[in-house]
Amino acid sequence: MLLGPNGAGKTTAIRLITGALEADTGTVQVFGHDPTGTAGEHVRRRCGVVTAKPSLYDRLSGIDNLRYAAELFGLGRGSAADRRLAEAADRFGIAESLHLEVGGYSTGMKTRLALARAVAHGPDLLLLDEPTSGLDPESAAAVLELIRSMTSDGRTVLMCTHLLAEAEGLADRAVVMEAGATVVAGAPSELSKRFWPSEIVSITTAAGTDLDWLVHRSGVATYERTAGTARLSVDDIALTPALVAELVVRGAEILAVEPYRPTLEDLYFAIRRDRRSTDEPTGPARSDAVEVGS
Repeated sequence: MLLGPNGAGKTTAIRLITGALEADTGTVQVFGHDPTGTAGEHVRRRCGVVTAKPSLYDRLSGIDNLRYAAELFGLGRGSAADRRLAEAADRFGIAESLHLEVGGYSTGMKTRLALARAVAHGPDLLLLDEPTSGLDPESAAAVLELIRSMTSDGRTVLMCTHLLAEAEGLADRAVVMEAGATVVAGAPSELSKRFWPSEIVSITTAAGTDLDWLVHRSGVATYERTAGTARLSVDDIALTPALVAELVVRGAEILAVEPYRPTLEDLYFAIRRDRRSTDEPTGPARSDAVEVGS
């Protein structure tokens, strides 16, 4: 998953991967090939792309847009190809509008048609640039389910998004970009450990009774309190039951115990804050080589 502010280079990265742009420096390898070289057509046939503003033929119907793409991707013509197109369209709730001219489609309908076009040929690599922008909740859910389905089948999905809460739990690897360079990259769980090395738990008692005792408890690394809730980092999350039990013995009425699990959004803003506080990237040094697929 590619994350970063506007202008960070996320869309440019997708254009480089598909060969729509040629790199000024460095190299790009997709399925072992240069996408701007002689194998470019082979690379693109194995890719599906949904851009933030999909290019469609407004004077053609939805089905004719799909049929045109099907021929480009080698699906050919006829009933077999039409069945695949209909299945892809139905997946994103656009099947009933395929007979209409695309010029009359809403923004969300165009996005759904672009999604159907991108997956109809069964791509090995799906590139999504803000794919749920303008979609209704049902269609957005279908996109997220598509991502889960494709990755479980061993395919690769590269997604750019600003809707971090929506993308929660989808990313095997997150790359935060800024000004065309990688700021930090890695599995979200590994990156979370970098910014939150200790386990964090919140404990709430009625009227905040006896919470301040936790400051002196062995194994509590940091402690902060707001009203009746204490937020503390502990050396081991397994210490939590003992802390709660001791609070109960001291007469505290426990209202809530909640382990803190940083979300993808929490992680993104922690990386951004860290980036602003230092002149150096928090992650590995920038590489001039990018490889996608196998």
